[in-house]
Amino acid sequence: MTDWRTPRVLVTGASGFVGANLVQALRDAGCTDILAVRRRDYDLTRQVDVARLFERHHPEIIFHLAGLVGGILANKERPAEYFYQNLMMGTLLVHFASLQPARKLIAAGAGCGYPEHAPVPLSEPSFWDGYPQKESAPYSLAKRLLSVQAQAYHEQYGLVTLIGIPGNIYGPYDNFDLYQAHVIPALVRKFVDAVAQKAEEIVVWGDGKAARDFVYVGDVVRGLIRMAECYDRPVLINLSSGVATSVREVVELLQAITGFQGRVVWDTTKPSGQERRLFDVSRAKREMAFVAKVSLREGLERTVEWYQRNRDKLVDGRLLA
Repeated sequence: MTDWRTPRVLVTGASGFVGANLVQALRDAGCTDILAVRRRDYDLTRQVDVARLFERHHPEIIFHLAGLVGGILANKERPAEYFYQNLMMGTLLVHFASLQPARKLIAAGAGCGYPEHAPVPLSEPSFWDGYPQKESAPYSLAKRLLSVQAQAYHEQYGLVTLIGIPGNIYGPYDNFDLYQAHVIPALVRKFVDAVAQKAEEIVVWGDGKAARDFVYVGDVVRGLIRMAECYDRPVLINLSSGVATSVREVVELLQAITGFQGRVVWDTTKPSGQERRLFDVSRAKREMAFVAKVSLREGLERTVEWYQRNRDKLVDGRLLA
């Protein structure tokens, strides 16, 4: 069991969605030596910056949460950026963590990295059994390659790299910009804003049939911390709820939570994404006693409340730290 009072912990993407929640969770666990790295401090796509980071700070445990993340439209319009930035960040961090050396690196992988036609529920052994969904492939393959690097660098240098594969994460500090947002933050923004503006209708992409394994961000960061405590060898493991919920069901929950009384218009000319994504979470439960605790309704209520409280402070959909 890791005593979080003693190690120097580096968190990349500390001002981002998962990073901001993880920093708070580490503090709650007693960690006092947290290096919260932001892009303005170090550009993790540049080798000189990453080398300087490790030379100056010598972290023992690294949580790699920085990344270029966005929805279907953003991935389709900027595939090269999504590939290059995510690939370079992971590659350079693992490389220099190995040379230092650090004890462990824990990274958030990409659920969309699973093959498009992998059997559902998605289980870890099928991670390399095919090509991912085309729209997000540049992003997801850049993230997927981190698992290859993890094994190679463990064999040569001994670095333990742990990769948690979350489902569709949502919650406080998410990106609520409609161009970049994933489905839940986009819907939360649409419903809350529509109620505030007394709008008569909301337009939702797709037909609502697509189902996702939604997981609250607090559960994900708890799972990442638990991985660091449990494993001393490279591992890739699913961190999600294990429950598939359709977009239509999410819309119905948000109607009830926000009190929206208008019409919901389904724009079927827009993409819905992969039809169904559900994760097998039995390994996380078996090996590290991890299960998601926050129900979708409770998580949506928390997210709506957070967005209502902070919506006037957001810049390009984010709360700036």
